[in-house]
Amino acid sequence: MNKALLLVSLLVFALNTFAAAPRNIVLFIADDMGQDAGCYGNRDVKTPHLDALAREGTLYRRAFCTTASCSASRSVILSGLHNHANGHYGHQHAFHNFHAFPSVQSLPVILTRNGYRTARAGKFHVQPESVYQFGKVIPGVGWNPMALAEGSREFVADKSQPFFLYFCPLTPHRSGGAVPGHPLKPNAFGNHQPMPGHTDVKYEEKAIAVPPYLPDTPACRAELAQYYQAITRTDAALGRLIEILKETGQYENTLILFASDNGMAWPGAKTTLYEPGMRLPLVVRSPNQKQRGVASDALTSWVDLTPTILDFAGVKEVLAPPLVASGEDGGKAAKKKAVDVSYKFHGRSFLPTIDGSAVPGWDVVFGSHQFHEITMYYPMRCIRTERYKLILNLAHPLPYPFASDLHESATWQDFLKSGASRYGKRPVQDYLQRPRYELYDLQNDPDEVSNLAQSAKHKAVFEELGARLKAFQERTRDPWISKYVYE
Repeated sequence: MNKALLLVSLLVFALNTFAAAPRNIVLFIADDMGQDAGCYGNRDVKTPHLDALAREGTLYRRAFCTTASCSASRSVILSGLHNHANGHYGHQHAFHNFHAFPSVQSLPVILTRNGYRTARAGKFHVQPESVYQFGKVIPGVGWNPMALAEGSREFVADKSQPFFLYFCPLTPHRSGGAVPGHPLKPNAFGNHQPMPGHTDVKYEEKAIAVPPYLPDTPACRAELAQYYQAITRTDAALGRLIEILKETGQYENTLILFASDNGMAWPGAKTTLYEPGMRLPLVVRSPNQKQRGVASDALTSWVDLTPTILDFAGVKEVLAPPLVASGEDGGKAAKKKAVDVSYKFHGRSFLPTIDGSAVPGWDVVFGSHQFHEITMYYPMRCIRTERYKLILNLAHPLPYPFASDLHESATWQDFLKSGASRYGKRPVQDYLQRPRYELYDLQNDPDEVSNLAQSAKHKAVFEELGARLKAFQERTRDPWISKYVYE
């Protein structure tokens, strides 16, 4: 009898110990960073801490944002909904003033309701705060991500509840202006703030391999060197944050996700649905995964981030927000229905793919872009499969609009002065004035130069992808679906 009681006691202790193990989460979002890291095969930039995280976890080779624009992408990351459904079509700050709908159920709010402490550090760039409410704001400036990491120590060390830390440095975003006493030109990259504990890595401009979608010019090489320097600063902050997790005894209980909001801040990448704009880093290290140092070819999307994190946190269901009262019964039926209806995300958990094995069904992602700045109306939709990409330019009669920082960049201004007809491999005219549809065979044309939308040989592919893209718009209640009717 005593042995039986002892066994029961040990079992209860083991279960309580397991249940008490926190399931912490760190979501690290770099700013304007493409797949430019050693673990992604870029030999020019030094990212030792991200490379180490990949060796400890899973590197996703085919991960995509839905819209290559800062505020818009961050609203997708935190809501699991495409922008045409969450309402946050573009930038939050200044006169742009885009908002998410009040009905959106955001990741920090859901986690708070489920027993998590939540905090954000650095760039926020979404609104209203009531929709994206965090319990704590870590003090500090996003241009100094090492200080942000140090400022997170107290929050991370608290073991009273599991935590969610949303960590968002401003690097490697362009700084947007010169810094007094610093030699960088206006609109250089955010690598001017001193960071105690970090020595900046300087990159030799002539030794850098210029990506094929950019012009190989001295101006572009100089900006790439600054961009890589800022990436290494971002990587140093990741390393410091991981050190703090280890020092506080939280590392082994923490899911770490490293990603970026959109691609690098150059014309041809940021604000476009071309590969350099939407194909981004995603490195995930889970305390639960059985295989480490693996890579996954699953096509994952930023609408999947919120469902994945909720899956890890053990949140099985989110209820839909109350419906607006209407009808003769004062909305009683609608309110009753709201209790019974699960809130639906556009994404799903990619935890089943984390061991690197091929999982059926992860073979397509969608893009949905509306604005960047308020002056940049250019809605685009795309479907991207393992081989093909179809882009629908809904405002194709308009010239393609430029983000202010991209237009003012040394690379683009130098290009304009040169009078060259090609920007990288793409004819500049094709970049500035686009047709309604663009179809690319990414296997044979990874730089997306040859548009096959009018190719008779690819008619079946075009029609299939077009039908799937339209079905996606219908399924996600895209307001722009109306353009199929009146155009």
